[in-house]
Amino acid sequence: MLAANGGTPVRTKPWAPEFISSEEFDELEKEYVLRVLDKKRVFRFYHDQLADSETKRLEDLYKERTNVRHALAVNSGTSALVSAIVGAGIGPGDEVIIPAYTYIATASAVLIARAVPVIVEVDDSLTMDPNAFEAAITEHTKAVIPVHMKGIPCDMDKILEISKKHDLIVIEDVAQANGGFYKGKPLGSMGDAGCFSFQQYKVVTAGEGGLVTTNDDVIYTRASIYHDSALSYWGTKLFENVESFPGENYRMSELNGALALAQSQKLDNIISKLRQVKRTIVDGIKDIPNIQLQRVPDPEGDVSYSLIFYLSDTEAAKTFADLLNAEGIPNGTIYNNGIADRHIYVNWDYVLDKRGASEKGNPWTCESYKGNVQYSKDMCPNTLDLLARSISISLHQNLSNEDCQDAIEAIKKVAKHMSERMEIHQ
Repeated sequence: MLAANGGTPVRTKPWAPEFISSEEFDELEKEYVLRVLDKKRVFRFYHDQLADSETKRLEDLYKERTNVRHALAVNSGTSALVSAIVGAGIGPGDEVIIPAYTYIATASAVLIARAVPVIVEVDDSLTMDPNAFEAAITEHTKAVIPVHMKGIPCDMDKILEISKKHDLIVIEDVAQANGGFYKGKPLGSMGDAGCFSFQQYKVVTAGEGGLVTTNDDVIYTRASIYHDSALSYWGTKLFENVESFPGENYRMSELNGALALAQSQKLDNIISKLRQVKRTIVDGIKDIPNIQLQRVPDPEGDVSYSLIFYLSDTEAAKTFADLLNAEGIPNGTIYNNGIADRHIYVNWDYVLDKRGASEKGNPWTCESYKGNVQYSKDMCPNTLDLLARSISISLHQNLSNEDCQDAIEAIKKVAKHMSERMEIHQ
C-alpha cells in the first residue's frame, strides 16, 4: 500500500527491535553467567552452598522491589501461576475468573491445577472489566486472576474491593508488566500472590523463567513444595505447619537466575526510558480527532512498552493499520491480523471445548465440580469489538526523540488522510 498521500513515507528507517531488552545484554550478564560457570554449579540446591545462589539473589531483589516477605523463583511464568494457584489451595471444584484477553497460560495454569477458568470481558483498558468480574462470581468461585496486560495496570482498587466483599483469593498475573505500579504500589504486591515471567518477550528476560511473590506464609510454603517434589531433601527451612504433598519440578537453574538477576537490575532504567518515549508520543497525538487512546487506570504505573488507540470500527482500524505501516511505523490491529492469536479467548480451543489432558482428569466433569460454566466464541463481544478496533504500536527504550516525532507525524498524517477521505465519501 502507498503512503497516506501517495507520496514519500514519513519514515524509511527501521523501527523498534522485536524484544525490549534485546539491546541490554552487556558485560553485566556475562559477569553473572560466568560467575555461575566458574563455581561449576548450575543447580540451585547444592548441599551446603544454598546461600551462594544467583537464584536466591534474584528472589531477594524482588522481595525488596515489591516489598513482600516471600519470593520464589521458578522456571517459567506459567509455572509461577500454577505454583501460586496450588499454593493458595485452589483445585478441583473451584472456579477461577480470568480475562478474555491474556496469554493462554493464564487459563492453562488454572486447568493444570484442576480448577475451572471462567472467562470475562475486558474494558477499554484491555484489562479485566471489574463489573464483568463481579457479575461472573458464583458460589463456586474461589479466586480471580487480574492480568496487567501489555504493561497496563488493572483497576486494582475495584478488583480488590470486589474480591474482599466475596472473600476471593487474588493472584496478580504480572508476566507482561514487570516493574509496573498501581497508585504507588508495585504490581504483584497487592493480591494474595503475584506471578512474573522472564521469558524472551518480556520487559527483562532470562530466555525462560518466572517468580512468585506473596506475603502469605502458607501460600509461599505450598508453592515452594509444589515447585519442587524433593524440596524437603535440600535442607530448606519453611513454614512448619504445612504438610508436604506431591509436586512438580519447576526449579530455576542458576544460569537463568544469573541472567534474570542482571536484567532485573536494569529494569528501572529501561522503564524510565519507555515511559518517556510513550509520554512524548501520547502528548503528540492525544488531540487527534477520531482516535481514542487506550484508557490506563494509572498512567504513572504504566510500563509503557505499547501504545494502543482505537478507531471507530474494524474496517477503519484495518485501513489505518495498513496506511501507518506504509508510513514506516510497524503496527497491527490486535484482533484482525489474520493470526490465531494465543492471547484471545476465541483461539483457546481446548478451553472452549472443555478438553482436558485426559477424560478422567477433566476439571469440568470431575465429581468435585458442581458448577456449569459455559463457553462460546461470542461470549465476550465487548472484548472482541475493542480488539478489532485497536491499533497497537510496540515501543522500545532506545527510540529517540526523532523516532517519536516520526510516529506522531505518521499517525497525524494517516488520521488526516482518513478524515478527508471520509468527507469526500459523505
